[in-house]
Amino acid sequence: MRLRLHPFNLTLKHTFTISRLSRDVQPSLIVELEQDGIRGFGEATANSYYDITVASMTEVLKKLQSKIEAYTLNNPEDFWAYLHDDLAAHPFVQCALDVAAHDLWAKQRKQPLYAAWGLSLSDNLPITNYTIGIASIDRMLAKMHAMPWPIYKIKLGTKQDLEIIRALRARTDAVFRVDANCAWSVQQTIDYSHALKELNVEFIEQPLAAEDLDKMPEVYAKSALPLAADENCRVASDVARCAGKFHIINIKLMKCGGLTPARRMIAEARQLGIQVMVGCMTESSVGISAIAHLLPLLDYVDMDGALLLKDEPARGVEIRDGKVYFSGVSGTGASLI
Repeated sequence: MRLRLHPFNLTLKHTFTISRLSRDVQPSLIVELEQDGIRGFGEATANSYYDITVASMTEVLKKLQSKIEAYTLNNPEDFWAYLHDDLAAHPFVQCALDVAAHDLWAKQRKQPLYAAWGLSLSDNLPITNYTIGIASIDRMLAKMHAMPWPIYKIKLGTKQDLEIIRALRARTDAVFRVDANCAWSVQQTIDYSHALKELNVEFIEQPLAAEDLDKMPEVYAKSALPLAADENCRVASDVARCAGKFHIINIKLMKCGGLTPARRMIAEARQLGIQVMVGCMTESSVGISAIAHLLPLLDYVDMDGALLLKDEPARGVEIRDGKVYFSGVSGTGASLI
C-alpha cells in the first residue's frame, strides 16, 4: 500500500459563523491510499474546537507511514482495528484513513460502497439540509434567497434567535432545523422549543454545552421539539449516554473515527430507539461522498459541506435540491480534480 497526502485550503462562498467562531477558509487534508494500482480517497478537515490542524494530522500520518504502507488491505474494518491503538487519540486521522480504505475496498470489488455493504438505494432517502450561518438577519435572508432549498439548518446562539427564525420563516415554507451549538441554557431551550414549534421548526440540535449533559433529562422531558446530540455524541461510547436525553444523535465521521465506528453507532442507536443523523464538517466532495453511502441507514442527513465551498478540489456525488445523485461508479465515487 502507498500513502499520499493532499493538503488544501478550501475557500468558502461566504463567511461561516456559528455561536463560537467565524471562518472564511476551511483547511482540509485528503488522504490517498493506493494498492495494486487502485486508489482510495478519504478526508479530514481542521477544527479549532477540537484543536485539529492539517499540520498535526500530517505529523501523525508521517509517523505511521511505514506501518500503513506495510499493510495489505482485504477488509477496511480490519485495517481500522490494525491502526486503532495508534490512533485512539486521533479520530480525525483515523477517519480519513478509514474512508480511503472503504473507497479502495469497494473499488477492488467493482461496486459502489453501499452495494459492497449489502445496502440498496430507494426513492425516499433522506435529503440534506443547507446550512445558514449566523449573520445579520438581512444577510441570512440573502443567503437563503440565493440558495432556495427544501430544508435549512439555521445556526443560532445570538441575542435575537427567535427574531431570526421569525424573519426567515416569513420568507419561506421550507423545513427548518436549528442548531444552537451549545449556546443556550436549560430554561432558554425549553422556552424556545415552544416558540420554535409554532414556527414549524423540526428539531433543535445541541442546545446546551457538552459538559451539561446531566441537565438534558429536564430539557428532554419538557421540550416541545425533538433534541439532537452533536457535541454530546462524538464516539461510540456516547450513544448509550444520549438515551433519555436526546431523541436524535448526529454522528460526525471525523469525531468518531470513520465509517467503521459510525455504522456501529447507527446499529446501537436503533437498538435504543434513538433516531440517527449524520452530519458533515465542511468537507469537500471526498468526505461528503462517503457520507452519502450511509443514507439507506439514516433518518436525517446534513451533508452540505461541499455546497458551501467556493472552489472544489474534488468531484463526487451530486446534490440537487437536497437530493443526492450517485454516479454508479465503484467506491465512494469521489476523486481529485
